[in-house]
Amino acid sequence: VQLQASGGGLVQAGGSLRLSCAASGRTFSSYAMGWFRQAPGKEREFVAAISWSGGSTYYADSVKGRFTISRDNAKNTVYLQMNSLKPEDTAVYYCAADPVGVVVTEPYDYWGQGTLVTVSS
Repeated sequence: VQLQASGGGLVQAGGSLRLSCAASGRTFSSYAMGWFRQAPGKEREFVAAISWSGGSTYYADSVKGRFTISRDNAKNTVYLQMNSLKPEDTAVYYCAADPVGVVVTEPYDYWGQGTLVTVSS
């Protein structure tokens, strides 16, 4: 599976962005998908995950209620809708795929290249 993340950019605090992650391969619909982020000088952290069917989701406490993960298996794409953005959300965001299919926070077998989100105060 190859993953291509996009949709990052510069936004003011309180604003919104939607990240997309396009996947190649016919097995996308059987994979669980996750979003992670890495802020400057910090370790990579889990953000959100969604099961293969989209029926289960899981969020880090820091984004719960503000971010929404979803997927469109017909388009081989997973999304991360980010609302009420805060400066502390500034990071490179990565999408990842796990062949197990159920929601997990780690480990993930396949990773995209990352897209930068910058939230100004």
